[in-house]
Amino acid sequence: MKVILLSDVKALGKKGDVVNASDGYARNFLFPKKLAIEATEGSMHILNNKKEAERRQKLAEIEAAQKVANEIKGKEVTLKVKSGENGRLFGSITGKDISEELKKSYKLDIDKKKIVVDVIRQLGTYEVEVKIYPEISTKIKVVVQEQ
Repeated sequence: MKVILLSDVKALGKKGDVVNASDGYARNFLFPKKLAIEATEGSMHILNNKKEAERRQKLAEIEAAQKVANEIKGKEVTLKVKSGENGRLFGSITGKDISEELKKSYKLDIDKKKIVVDVIRQLGTYEVEVKIYPEISTKIKVVVQEQ
């Protein structure tokens, strides 16, 4: 019997997959636990519509991420911090600091988790990668100056 999985089922498939299951397994286990529904023509049509909507939404997200990447590409963020001897900072520069400065300077809301930065503890200029979407990333320049 063909069934559409409503959630991941171990050794059978992932959510949204159309799989063949034995009649007894489907009727006695999958259907009562609401893990699957029978793959009728109507349910297949609904599934295809959902997959198409998800595909369109993902394309829109990728397009928005590309737009944001083009906006921040090549931007320079200047952070003024207190430092001690030999240009060593009191504390360090993290993704949160860079995110806040991007928001303040360019009005761009970039999550601190998307900014890939090793801990910066010296004055100077650094290249920092911003991962906006899984395959979309760009680099910005971070300038750390003494206050």
